[in-house]
Amino acid sequence: MLLEWQLCASFIIIIDFFSAKQMKQIVFLHTDICRRWKEQALSGAWFSCAPVLFAKKKPAITLEDSNLKYALKLIDKEIISHDTRKFRFALREPSHVLGLPIGQHIYLSAKIDGVLVVRPYTPVSSDDDIGFVDLVVKIYYKNVHPKFPEGGKMSQYLESLRIGDTIDFRGPNGLLVYKGKGSFAIKAEKKAVPVTKTAKQVGMIAGGTGITPMLQIIKAIMKDPQDQTVCHLLFANQTEKDILLRPELEEIEANHPNRFKLWFTLDRAPEGWEYSQGFISEDMVRNHLPPPGEDTLILLCGPPPMIQFACNPNLDKVGHSNSRRFTF
Repeated sequence: MLLEWQLCASFIIIIDFFSAKQMKQIVFLHTDICRRWKEQALSGAWFSCAPVLFAKKKPAITLEDSNLKYALKLIDKEIISHDTRKFRFALREPSHVLGLPIGQHIYLSAKIDGVLVVRPYTPVSSDDDIGFVDLVVKIYYKNVHPKFPEGGKMSQYLESLRIGDTIDFRGPNGLLVYKGKGSFAIKAEKKAVPVTKTAKQVGMIAGGTGITPMLQIIKAIMKDPQDQTVCHLLFANQTEKDILLRPELEEIEANHPNRFKLWFTLDRAPEGWEYSQGFISEDMVRNHLPPPGEDTLILLCGPPPMIQFACNPNLDKVGHSNSRRFTF
């Protein structure tokens, strides 16, 4: 059985693990360098440095300093629905990854009508994606919602961007980082020392655009076959057409039915709707989230009134302790 390493264009090392001389029969090409490597290999020194030689180099990151702003160029805009867009921005170099830990977010900032506007967003892409970052954004237009006649300043500004325009990114930011295999590093405040909390089951309640940090964590868990953490998502929206990223969520559920549980609730459900209707309730928490316990962590992201008046009171009723909850 031969194990072959292609070290560079000029030489190859071939080691026969089952030769009569027990790994002593090594063929070296490119004699000046490889003669010395042969001596090291036969003495065992070569194998001690092999992990360093063959370690996968980490790509450079765009978010080098969380205190700096980086102007990134819009390179694509995709229409997801009547009021939702996916914006793709090029990173500073084509070989870069964004450099955003799982559970963290970025800030976008722009001067809009002479006023600096800053808003947090969680990308739907990850550091597996090289050269770009994707944001899914719901556009809040003027004169649509009676309570917000001016609409969303940043979302409308993003909608107005043309291909080639830039906007400032800053990050990473946030109080939670998912370390993998059920381990979360959580800070009480920005300058606090993070506390590690572990969970075998993660209950998630998301409202509207609050789905993006949940999806980031879900995708990280599902892509690691060694991570057996089970995620339960309760996703609240006003209407069926408001459900962001539904096809992606349902695809994850289909591919990982034992590790990802998905449930929806709508304020205004259509006829024949197979999920729940109404605000987050005690029954929804009890039936569609994992039970309380030291192996359960609850994550919340959505409009503050939903968190304050629907989520937390019903989590209390079911018995989920505050120490096992985190609100983005």
